[in-house]
Amino acid sequence: MKKWGLLVFVVLVSTLAATTVAKKLPKPYELCGRLCGRVYCDTCRFGFETNVTTYIPGATVELQCDDKSGSRLVFRNTTTTDEHGRFTFQVCEDHGDQYCDVVLVKSPWPHCNKIDRVRGRSRVIVTDFNGMRSYRRHANNMGFFQEYALPVCGDLYQYYFHSDDI
Repeated sequence: MKKWGLLVFVVLVSTLAATTVAKKLPKPYELCGRLCGRVYCDTCRFGFETNVTTYIPGATVELQCDDKSGSRLVFRNTTTTDEHGRFTFQVCEDHGDQYCDVVLVKSPWPHCNKIDRVRGRSRVIVTDFNGMRSYRRHANNMGFFQEYALPVCGDLYQYYFHSDDI
């Protein structure tokens, strides 16, 4: 009889401890996630990053989330890039039922401030309920066009686009 009493006591204490720990653990939607990316200056006007690409510190970037119909903006957050052209948004809300994009807003460089129509925004998933185990999300790098291409870009064009197979 004493053994049963001891067993019941151990089970009750274990259950109570597990319940207390479970209540203290944050739920997935209570954790803040990070959304990261970079902003570059397309120095050759190719529409993608090259080995002469420079990254823009102080560029303004915005996270925008629209409702499912795409007709109403329901969330907006703005940040600027660091000295390496990197940006980070801290997102504590779940936006699983919304369409979210990171969008270029403004470049501090007057010679590189034309927003690339294709690379000026990046669609992102901002939810924890999609099977991804990490709370860190990455947006595609986004770029501004430089007003005039660098002189070295002609050689780079040959390097990137020349093919003997054609």
